[in-house]
Amino acid sequence: MLKNKLLALFVIGSFLTNFIIPKASAETAFQAEKFPFKEMQVQVMPEFDYPEGWSRETPSLLVGQYGTITNKSGQDYNGKIEIPVPASEKGFEAFLVAEFPEKDKPEVQRPYDVDKENGIITWKPAKAIKNNETYEFVIEYYTKSIDVKDNKAFTYELKNKADIGILDVIFYAPMDAKEIKIEPKAENNSKNEYGEELYYYQYKNVKANAGLKYSFSYKKDGTESTMEAINKKQPPNDENHSGVSATDQVVKNGAATKSTKQPIIGLGGASIIGIAIIIAGLFVFLGLKGNTQSSAKSTKQNKKQPKKTTSTVKKDSKVANSDEKKELRKKLLTGKIDQEMYDEEMKKLI
Repeated sequence: MLKNKLLALFVIGSFLTNFIIPKASAETAFQAEKFPFKEMQVQVMPEFDYPEGWSRETPSLLVGQYGTITNKSGQDYNGKIEIPVPASEKGFEAFLVAEFPEKDKPEVQRPYDVDKENGIITWKPAKAIKNNETYEFVIEYYTKSIDVKDNKAFTYELKNKADIGILDVIFYAPMDAKEIKIEPKAENNSKNEYGEELYYYQYKNVKANAGLKYSFSYKKDGTESTMEAINKKQPPNDENHSGVSATDQVVKNGAATKSTKQPIIGLGGASIIGIAIIIAGLFVFLGLKGNTQSSAKSTKQNKKQPKKTTSTVKKDSKVANSDEKKELRKKLLTGKIDQEMYDEEMKKLI
């Protein structure tokens, strides 16, 4: 009799377990349509910089995506975020995933995974996203999708699985690029303080799976990156270039509308696409400011690390040295240090 009761309890328990667990799993699954973007900003930058070990025979394409999503699921969400990325493109390399947990504070990196088969990058926020509250993040990645023939050309397609309230897309032409062509024609075109051409688009109420696609081509000699070119220059010191960014000049000239002045991710928010602040050329309406920390690549957390060999220590030292150089470049570009200070500190790292 007792055995029959225990058997019955076991069967009932198994049934309830099979019923409850899938339900709990479904509740924590990410459903893109329930997390629409309040704002999104995409920055597309050919030959802006090269990751360590990248062959200069292949131009790099750097893409950064800054987003603010709103939890419209009807409950607090403690699961993973999923964002589409072109993981199947040649040379795809995820570089950074970070979140902005506090206003006017630097980003905080998060461990992430790339699903190449489904073309998504996933990570779990440090804290649950409360119902009807927003969550700000940045992802950055490189690809080798620039085709080199008589000119250099590539296409970029935005894949959004959720609606977007306000969308800004910016293309940064490489420094010293010529015969620049972009389709569809950009709504706005400007130059930052270093003479770099900027092309940007603004949209409102973009529907999910809108399929926005752009083609970009240019001519450029050599393999010098934009960051390398900028490090050799100083911004002009005159009234026309007295603003900290190109947006300041746009606003002064009356070209910015009321809507364009609205920050996308909050002042002090964004990191520079992986390695440096966006060269003092970002727009106020995109809400970027230069008081961020360097964005080194995230490593897997909460795992016991093996004892390091001598070669590993040397490699780590080299990486740390590289990060310090990037941080110095960022401080120079954002005006935190002058050229003299920059040169002195760089000598110590050589």
